[in-house]
Amino acid sequence: IRESATLTRDVLEQHFNDLKGTLKKLLDERLMSLLQEVDAIEQESIKPLDECQKLIEHGVSTADDLLREGESAVHGDVGQQNEKLCSFTKKALHIQLDSLPEVPSLVDVPCLSAQLDDCLLTILKNQIFRHGTVASRPPVQLEEFVEKPGGILVRWCKVDDDFIPQDYRLQYRKSTASHFEDVYVGSETEFIVLHIDPNVDYQFRVCARGDGRQEWSPWSIPQIGCTTLVPHEWTAGLEGYSLSSRRNIALRNDSQSCGVLYSKAPTYFCGQTLTFRQVFSGIETVGQPDRRDSLGVCVEQQNGYDSLQRDKAVCISTNGAVFVNGKEMTNQLPAVTSGSTVTFDMEVVQLGPSSSEGGNFKLRVTISSNNREVVFDWVLDQCCVSLYFGCSFSYPGWKVLVF
Repeated sequence: IRESATLTRDVLEQHFNDLKGTLKKLLDERLMSLLQEVDAIEQESIKPLDECQKLIEHGVSTADDLLREGESAVHGDVGQQNEKLCSFTKKALHIQLDSLPEVPSLVDVPCLSAQLDDCLLTILKNQIFRHGTVASRPPVQLEEFVEKPGGILVRWCKVDDDFIPQDYRLQYRKSTASHFEDVYVGSETEFIVLHIDPNVDYQFRVCARGDGRQEWSPWSIPQIGCTTLVPHEWTAGLEGYSLSSRRNIALRNDSQSCGVLYSKAPTYFCGQTLTFRQVFSGIETVGQPDRRDSLGVCVEQQNGYDSLQRDKAVCISTNGAVFVNGKEMTNQLPAVTSGSTVTFDMEVVQLGPSSSEGGNFKLRVTISSNNREVVFDWVLDQCCVSLYFGCSFSYPGWKVLVF
């Protein structure tokens, strides 16, 4: 309680300090804009009046000069009087002393003023007093962490019956990191976080956005999750496939070489879920299908095959056919296309004492694809709780993620 209260105080102080700085900046910018508007109106309005004043002053000055010249001609010597009067008359005829620029009426002259509505303070006051809330319990909380190879399945739940969620937002960080980062935003209540280093603690938190609302709820209590399972990896070096940097994504390239791409080690254990996801390759929507294509698991790596449709293996073809020990089952799943997800779940079936004498080992297998599944028993002649996984594609363009 004390730790969360201290953190909440820090968040509130930081937020309102940021608001103060932002409001001051906005008010300064608005003041500068209004002052610039006053300057622009003043300069635009005063310019014609200044020009009018200059014309009037120039006319008055010209009339004064002419008047003094006329007085000098009248009072001058008799010999020069006619010449001066003649010059005065010529100037007087060329100067229009009765012509003045039009002076605008007083009502047409701008008179600047500022209109400041005091209701802004009332509006701001009401908004500020309603800004921010303090919640004692977030509406959603983290519920469960499930270890996955190189990942963690995170589940959360709603704990406030009156809260109607629209979206959830999940964040995580390494325990040594200082900042959380978004890993999922959506309407689901679980998500598999991949690219998790084994035996390393990660902190998770989740919040929600209410129906029709823009702001997010308070964060849940941060909880620590980790996985002890090493990530699934494809074997590097097979000519027909290109791998991602983490070796969990395999792309069937345009090499003419063919064969089965196996996992680096038998990292799939009974009781877990193995997931293959067909992702967009950027070459084409999806590779051309072939009946020899396969995604599945096997007891051991066997080179020299171009498909997992063989003994000691179960797999699904891209056309949805299911094969057990090389034999096609009558049940069929939907075809594998771009974005398809195929999962394998296996559990050991407990056999009777008589079965153990025969050396048989039975696994119950569930293969799911596009909301359909097949369930069958896979009988082996040896005990096997960890398996290899593999894939084979005849044509380029297929790109599969395993986790």
